[in-house]
Amino acid sequence: MTTVAIIGAGPLGRWLALGAARAGFRVLLEDVMPWNLHHAREAMEQELGVKDFTPGAQPAVSFVSSIEDAVRDADLAIDCVPDELESKLEILWLLDRMAPPRTVIATPTTKLSIADLAGCTYRPDRCIAIVASPAELKATAGPHLRLRAAPATSDETVALVRGFWEQLGFTPVVERGE
Repeated sequence: MTTVAIIGAGPLGRWLALGAARAGFRVLLEDVMPWNLHHAREAMEQELGVKDFTPGAQPAVSFVSSIEDAVRDADLAIDCVPDELESKLEILWLLDRMAPPRTVIATPTTKLSIADLAGCTYRPDRCIAIVASPAELKATAGPHLRLRAAPATSDETVALVRGFWEQLGFTPVVERGE
């Protein structure tokens, strides 16, 4: 996996994009609000000490204003929308329809069923939950991170997402079933 789409350029999205860029992934950071993308670019420039985020540059981060542009080449798409049923269903619906069939969808949630969410897509085998709130994710870089796989989640999906988090310095623990 080389390309990660992060949907939402708020604090969690910026943090994930920065971590993924530092780990050597190509990152596409999307937000419908231009101010959020502008703020994310400024924060990354300051944090990384670079001004060039063009493809081929290290780190490679593209700031895009549509989900379609973000997921077009993505191997992994991570949403950073509120952990509310309506928000998750809407974003998973969009990701499912716009991303190539190979794209894995990972969603942070502490209260929703990944089996139920994945069941609303055409790719339940390519969906997995990151069992953490945004605050927990940002506060626990390095220790264990819980991933929850639905019964339909493929081993390939689990391996891909586990590898992503390991490159970010986490030790993922996978829970199966619900």
